[in-house]
Amino acid sequence: MSALIEEDEIIHEVDFVWLEDIGELDYVRQSLDRLPTRRGRPAYHRNGRMVGYALLGPGAKPSRSSGTFRRRVFWLLPHDRDTVPDGLYATGAPAEAVDPRTLAPGSKGRKTERSEGGPPSSTTRGRGVSLPL
Repeated sequence: MSALIEEDEIIHEVDFVWLEDIGELDYVRQSLDRLPTRRGRPAYHRNGRMVGYALLGPGAKPSRSSGTFRRRVFWLLPHDRDTVPDGLYATGAPAEAVDPRTLAPGSKGRKTERSEGGPPSSTTRGRGVSLPL
């Protein structure tokens, strides 16, 4: 989904709220969700966990048809690398994933060597797992 997020869709972002230490995460998944407000913690209805979300400024306009705002939500699934370091995403990352250190309000972020599988985060190293390059 990161490839589907266009800069003009996120120009009204003013800040992110992180619910976890992103320094310990190699990647986060991101999506544009339709939410009822510009600010505040959104409800989370996916499997896994929400790790952060965007806050919108007053210039953000709601959809004419639904009255909702498009806001980014950052999340992880139970089989992602932070939980299962030697699993499906031991190398590589999901299509909608980006390195959270490349994110900024109004900027869609990107994948990096780290998000693709190396070098590992301190959490992964602490578990004694070495990732193939």
